Amino acid sequence: MSALGEATLHAFQLLFTGDAGLWEIVAISFSVSLRAVLIATPPAFVLAFVLAYGFFPGRRVLISVFHALLALPAVVVGLLLYILLSRSGPLGEWKLLFTQWAMVAGQIALSFPILVAFGHAAIAAGDRRAWETASTLGASPARAMLTLMFEVRFGLLAALVAAFGRVVAEVGCSMMVGGNILHFTRNIPTAIALETSKGSFAQGIALGMVLMALALGLNFAVAMLRGGRGGAVV
Repeated sequence: MSALGEATLHAFQLLFTGDAGLWEIVAISFSVSLRAVLIATPPAFVLAFVLAYGFFPGRRVLISVFHALLALPAVVVGLLLYILLSRSGPLGEWKLLFTQWAMVAGQIALSFPILVAFGHAAIAAGDRRAWETASTLGASPARAMLTLMFEVRFGLLAALVAAFGRVVAEVGCSMMVGGNILHFTRNIPTAIALETSKGSFAQGIALGMVLMALALGLNFAVAMLRGGRGGAVV
């Protein structure tokens, strides 16, 4: 059996024997990414609504900025956060560098433009009559906004899936501000990078399988919720 075949077989063994070290890395990765997306989503969707239905100077420029930020490199976010959170930085007293919350902050910065840009596209494409009807019936602006968001929920769900898929697989920011510390800040992408650099492929392959299973599972779940009418979203 080739070295790749042996590594793949070992990867399956790690997955199905419940290797504690591997599943701890998975748990850390999912915990950090879920926190980041859940924190970023409410303000991002509110801003997306304002950009879709508001009229103010600079609106189009702001929309263009968020679309441009979709290509923001994770390592650049990591560098900026490292400078801010280091001991000599302006936020050094918070002592967040090399913690999970530093990773959460970085992933919020990466997911926010995705949520705003995709959320804006979904809301702008929605039926404006839902907003107008709710307002006519006496609903408050917040209630009318929620009514409209419910009408475009599948588009917003796609934005959530895209944002989560982006941050759960990023390595540059997490490596720089998290430090890849075992049992504390080592997540799936940083663990894959470390194991590959050591020439130990089994755990990296196993963790890669987890990411692939996650992507397929999220796509399948969204397709099921949409009644099979939509395609892949990540």
